[in-house]
This record gives sequence, C-alpha cells and structure tokens, in this order.
Amino acid sequence: MNELAEIKKNELAVATENGQIGELLKPLINEIHLFDSYIAGTTHLKDQTVLDVIKVGDKLTLQREDNKFDSNAILILAADGRKVGYVPEKDNIIFARLMDAGKMLSAQIKNIDIKGTFHKISIGIFLVDF
Repeated sequence: MNELAEIKKNELAVATENGQIGELLKPLINEIHLFDSYIAGTTHLKDQTVLDVIKVGDKLTLQREDNKFDSNAILILAADGRKVGYVPEKDNIIFARLMDAGKMLSAQIKNIDIKGTFHKISIGIFLVDF
C-alpha cells in the first residue's frame, strides 16, 4: 500500500474511533433536490410545541413508518427527534420505494405559513447521495 493511502486509512480509523466520521464524510455528501411538498398531519400532533421551535432552513429527517392507514407512510422528524408530521400520501409512493431500496432521503423547511392554529409547512425533499 502506498504511503498516502496508509495515511488516509489511519485518519479514517481515528475519526471513526473519535465519533468524527460524520464530519469526515460531509464533503462527500451530495443532496439532490427531488421534489417540493408540505408536511401533512400537523393538526393531529400530540406535542404541538415542536411547531414553535422549527424554522425555515431546518433539516428534517424522513423515516419509514409501519402505518395501518398508509403502507407508504413516511414520518417527518425535527432535529431533536420529535414528530412534525408526514409526507402527504399523494406524494409518498416514490419516496417510500426509494427508502425501501436503501436510499437515504431528507427534507428541509422552505416556508412556514401560520393561519390561526394551522401551520402550513412547505418542504423540499432531497436524495442524500454519497
């Protein structure tokens, strides 16, 4: 093995041991914008306080959910892990297929429009590519 490859291998091992692997991989991550949508189900949240802390630009986690009402359900979580809502059923089939095939998707808040107690939260959905 050449000297440069050995150095990179050692850096990777140290970063893994120190929990810094995320920082090491960040330059290799490419987010591909797939679609714009909104967050469904915000009026049915048990913990409505999450809506007070999220803001435009926040990154959101998408996670498949075993759901008796929608076999393609995709849960949307805030950075702190609290439920914000769902990808709308009308938009989720292709994203569910991608996620079921092992692809990683994320979302980002593009706009928040508050009318009374209703929060219309627009999001962009991204394919996270390594």
